[in-house]
Amino acid sequence: MYQLEEKIWFWVLAVIPFIMLLFLGLQIWKYRAQKKFAKASTLKKLSPNQSVFKSVLKVLVLCLAFASIAIALVNPKIGTKLETVRSQGVDIVFAVDVSKSMLAEDVAPNRLEKSKQLVTQIINNLVSDRVGIIAYAGKAFPQLPITTDYAAAKMFLQSMNTDMLSSQGTAINEAIKLAMTYYDDEEQTNRLLIIISDGEDHSNVASDAAEEAAAEGIRIFTVGVGDVKGGPIPQKNQNGIVLNYKKDSNGETVITRLDEETLKNIAKIANGAYMNGRNTNDVIAEIKDVLSKMDKKEFEAKQYADFKDQFQWFLAAAIFLLFLDVFFLERKTAWLKRLNLFNENL
Repeated sequence: MYQLEEKIWFWVLAVIPFIMLLFLGLQIWKYRAQKKFAKASTLKKLSPNQSVFKSVLKVLVLCLAFASIAIALVNPKIGTKLETVRSQGVDIVFAVDVSKSMLAEDVAPNRLEKSKQLVTQIINNLVSDRVGIIAYAGKAFPQLPITTDYAAAKMFLQSMNTDMLSSQGTAINEAIKLAMTYYDDEEQTNRLLIIISDGEDHSNVASDAAEEAAAEGIRIFTVGVGDVKGGPIPQKNQNGIVLNYKKDSNGETVITRLDEETLKNIAKIANGAYMNGRNTNDVIAEIKDVLSKMDKKEFEAKQYADFKDQFQWFLAAAIFLLFLDVFFLERKTAWLKRLNLFNENL
């Protein structure tokens, strides 16, 4: 297991393409300048030991040095010891709507990305609770089982998209039924299901599923994402350019709207509450308040401890590469000239 302490320093890697472009521009300028004064054959006689390969090698070594510096600044850490710890928390399952209507851009950047932001921020504010993730559209799909690995949860969350399920629609009942299988303790009373959706469920069975969940001690909180006024569903190409908007069988542009009533009804049946997801801070504050009032269950979890810094290895590599770059000459060396690996003697 590893950790990256200061990810912002990855920006140092932006220096590498700049160095490559600068080197390329310099080589083009040198070639054009030399061409004005002499032919290639004459230049070869005047400077027989000039090596293009060595120039390229110097730049590559310099780029590797900057890459090593960037990684050293990020300070990767490796967990050296796996421990079993006892924690207290709540089991939280997130059911995220990935139907096509979640592509509507009535909230920025769109409903699905807003949903991911909400779940990510909620997870960032958890301490020792366990989390699971479900994706649903016309059917529900288990994305991540109950775990304490928040990094994995956020990774799986970011991979979710509207193409992951072929069956379209918004079957909230399917998500609730699947969530009921996530909780492994029948006597457990601290079960929480958070549904993030625009609420456009065209079936009438979600309330029945909510009643079943409530009977098993599962509280359902719903978060509405979208606008009650609605918006069209853009159809984009691979470059993110809008080509058209989704139309119905009559050729009319489909307008998808946030259905707050459905989400409020589900939450009310399952002893939860509805939250409008437009303001992320408000949602996080309400979830934190709910969790603080819930009984915590004790469970065991394995986690890495004693993370040790590894920056020194990359710093040493960077110093060595910079030292190497200084002593690299752009002339051919005798042994390399004899090998003629790149046909430089031709």
